[in-house]
Amino acid sequence: MAAPGQALRKRRGVEEAPRPPPEEGEQGPPARPPLRPGTFWLSRIVLLRCTALLYFVAFLVAYHQNKQLIGEKGLLPCKLYLQNVKRYFKGKINLDSLTYAPTLIWFLDWSDMDSNLDCLAGLGLGVSAYVLVTGCANMILMAILWILYLSLVNVGQIWYSFGWESQLLETGFLGIFLCPLWTLSRLPDYSPPSQIVIWGFRWLIFRIMLGAGLIKIRGDPCWRELTCMDYHYEVVLIISGNLSFLNWLTIVPSIACFDDACLGFLFSSKEGCVKDQVLKIQAKEAAGQRLPLRYGCCVRKVVNVTFGLLITYLSIPVVLNLLNSRQVMNTSFNPLRIVNTYGAFGSITRERTEIIFQGTSSLDPNDPMAVWEEYEFKCKPGDLKRRPCLISPYHYRLDWLMWFAAFQTYEQNEWIIHLAGKLLASEEAALSLIAFNPFEGKAPPRWIRGEHFKYKFSQPGGKHASEGKWWIRKRIGPYFPPVNLQGLKKFYEARDWPYPKQN
Repeated sequence: MAAPGQALRKRRGVEEAPRPPPEEGEQGPPARPPLRPGTFWLSRIVLLRCTALLYFVAFLVAYHQNKQLIGEKGLLPCKLYLQNVKRYFKGKINLDSLTYAPTLIWFLDWSDMDSNLDCLAGLGLGVSAYVLVTGCANMILMAILWILYLSLVNVGQIWYSFGWESQLLETGFLGIFLCPLWTLSRLPDYSPPSQIVIWGFRWLIFRIMLGAGLIKIRGDPCWRELTCMDYHYEVVLIISGNLSFLNWLTIVPSIACFDDACLGFLFSSKEGCVKDQVLKIQAKEAAGQRLPLRYGCCVRKVVNVTFGLLITYLSIPVVLNLLNSRQVMNTSFNPLRIVNTYGAFGSITRERTEIIFQGTSSLDPNDPMAVWEEYEFKCKPGDLKRRPCLISPYHYRLDWLMWFAAFQTYEQNEWIIHLAGKLLASEEAALSLIAFNPFEGKAPPRWIRGEHFKYKFSQPGGKHASEGKWWIRKRIGPYFPPVNLQGLKKFYEARDWPYPKQN
């Protein structure tokens, strides 16, 4: 029990004098040894959390946008897609149809497809959030994430047709084998990270970087002439989010190149924390104490060797593609997208063209006095005075596909006309994909047309910049002619799309 005077001094905020340093020759507490290289306990935690973060973003995008894109009233309904797949395979859900489009949705109730999509995305959000926050995972949780996202990708059609979807699935598949089977622990007993899986991640980042380099050398001559960067970087891609979460995702497998000694600075050194536990594990190994051999460990070794053989076998067409002078990029050679070929920007566009949706309430769309008002999308260029958005690592799939559609014709992108019809009906789901509806609070437009413009950045300090304009644009011509809702009825019927009802 403290003396009364001592307690009084503490209440008054008077601290005791610090202890003097140890006398010369007197030893202080032993210094904590540094982490030794060669183990990947902490690397596994970082890998799993980073993978979970990217899964979380991907499922968040899916939860917010899937209903509008592939739902019951989506621009490309996934129910119609699966029905067409089923019809192609003689109207049956058999091994052929499952192999062609592996997805859990085959086994769900199709009467409420929006709920199915929400449930898959919502479950993915919950599981990925758990792994992200706790740093704990097992093979079952990581397999659930992989199956859920695979189920969405395989019904996502063009909205999910880009390399980062396959890359996330391959990264997530590797993450399954990085974990123990059952245990939910950041440092699971007797389950050190497999060197085979670590090298699987390294093989992935090697293929990504090599594929990206080779496709550039073999593709656009501006890469060989060192002039591509004149067109390629007008916005810093990893910050802007122009490429979804691709750049962040590419960082993830490179983490496997760093062991615990490299990544230890990310963890607390307090007694009992994971870093301290890893130090104790390393000390036991240095003392010659090996982990006891258990039945589960033997099974795990067999699983890891089988995993390595599978990756090796599936890598054969990928390697042949890398060696081929006609290399293709961002392609999967198996329906599960386990081992894929990657590559980016094999060709560079010198100009940016955009499709601008315009609506009018005029009875006659050809009337020179008709007033056409512009719809504004959430992130693609439109309003000249709106600065480029920074959304990384989030992604607006419709805005991204609008950029690709501008390279082609509306006949090659029928969903463009589908979107125009939904805007003519002021359909709520479609309008949720739009940043600004010029007809909000008014009657829907009678006509909508698509105009084709060339966009480029204004020069800093120039005339347009002084007027607050980020962009300069020049009209190329019409992209699609004026359409009205009644005139699109047969177009909808021919494609089995639900005819939008005007609100």
